[in-house]
Amino acid sequence: MHKKKYLIVNADDFGQSPGINRGIIRAHEHGIVTSASLMTRWEAAAEAARYAIDHPQLSVGLHIDLGEWAYRGSNWMPLYSVVASLDDEQAILKEITEQFATFQRLVGRDPSHIDSHQHVHLRQPVRSAVLHIAQTLHIPVRDCNSPAHYCGRFYGQTAEGAPLRGFISSEALIEILEGLPEGLTEIGCHPAASVDLRTMYCSERLAELQVLCDDQIKARIEALGIELCSFAALPGECCAAELPPIKIY
Repeated sequence: MHKKKYLIVNADDFGQSPGINRGIIRAHEHGIVTSASLMTRWEAAAEAARYAIDHPQLSVGLHIDLGEWAYRGSNWMPLYSVVASLDDEQAILKEITEQFATFQRLVGRDPSHIDSHQHVHLRQPVRSAVLHIAQTLHIPVRDCNSPAHYCGRFYGQTAEGAPLRGFISSEALIEILEGLPEGLTEIGCHPAASVDLRTMYCSERLAELQVLCDDQIKARIEALGIELCSFAALPGECCAAELPPIKIY
C-alpha cells in the first residue's frame, strides 16, 4: 500500500526585512507557502509576529540567527556576527535561549519547529544547544529529529554563493514535486517582494516569489495528489508526537 505524499513549504528569514515579510506573506496568501521561520533579532520581526498571530494557519518556527557569511576570494567573510565565536558553547546557548524567549514574547507561543540561518544548527556546539531546548519542548528540528525529510534543492546558489541558473524556475520546482518521496517532505524557500537588506542571496528571492505564486505549481501539486500541510497542522500519520529520538553528538 502506497503512503500519501505530504508537503510543507517553509519560508526562511521571516522578520529579517519588510521586503522579505511581504514576499513570505504573498507566497502564503497567493502561493504554496504553508510555514515560515522567524528571525527574532531584526526590526521587522515584530511585524512578522503580528501577522503570525493574526494568521494562525501559517505555521511559524524559530530561525536561529548567529550571523551570515559570504564566500569572497576563497574565504568565508562575515557579513555580520551575533556571537564572537561559533566555538563558544556558553555564549551560543545564551544567545539561542534569548532568541527563543523573544519568539515566545513576540508570538505568544512556542515555535512549531526550529531551523537556522545558513544551517548553522547542524554544526557543534550549536547543535547541542539547539537540541537542549528542542528536546524539552518536543519541537522538531530541521535535519535532526524532524518528521519531515528536508529538501533544499529549490535554491539559486551553490554553497559558495555562485549562481545556479535554472534552479529557481517553475520547471525546476515541478521536477522536485514530481520526485517527492512518500511521507512528509519540507521544501525550504526564501521569497521576498523586494531586496532591502545586505545579504548574499538577493535577486534569487524575487524569482522564488514568482515561482511560488505560479498557478501551474498549485495545479501540479493537486494533479500529483500531494497534500500541503504545516508543522502546526501535521496529518495524523506524521504527528509530531511520534518524533524520533534526538541524537546529540
